[in-house]
Amino acid sequence: MKILLCEDIDKLGWLGDVVEVAEGYARNYLLPQRLATQATEANIRSIAEKKAERTEQRKLDGKRLEAAMKAVEGAEAVVAAKANEQGHLFGSVTAREIAANLREQGFEIKDNIVQLPEHIKEVGTHTVTLRFSEELTTTVNVVVVAEQDATEAEDED
Repeated sequence: MKILLCEDIDKLGWLGDVVEVAEGYARNYLLPQRLATQATEANIRSIAEKKAERTEQRKLDGKRLEAAMKAVEGAEAVVAAKANEQGHLFGSVTAREIAANLREQGFEIKDNIVQLPEHIKEVGTHTVTLRFSEELTTTVNVVVVAEQDATEAEDED
């Protein structure tokens, strides 16, 4: 079934695109949620102005994301976590903690940008991919250090 998208939908298309989808997907999800309409000439003409505005917005967002990517390129995030003597963490370092550390350093990073194939469970330096969009990716180094207990810190003084 051919439909006209009224919103940007990940992995399907942008606002104003005419796409072919399964009839059930259109009838049961896209049309009731008002994410799409029937692909008629009148509907296509009525959404043309909104499509132009959204295209301009995507260009501006792309430039902003590219600037954020260039700023964070080569950065290093240092995360402290509790670990045993062998360097195994008692928990794990997640994408959320890495993103929070980068935000503390002044970078514009959302939690979903950090791509971890699995949580980090070892002390050391790890390379992590940041995916700003389909085309914009970069890597940063994440240094995981063992967190000292308050009693250990007092003993060293």
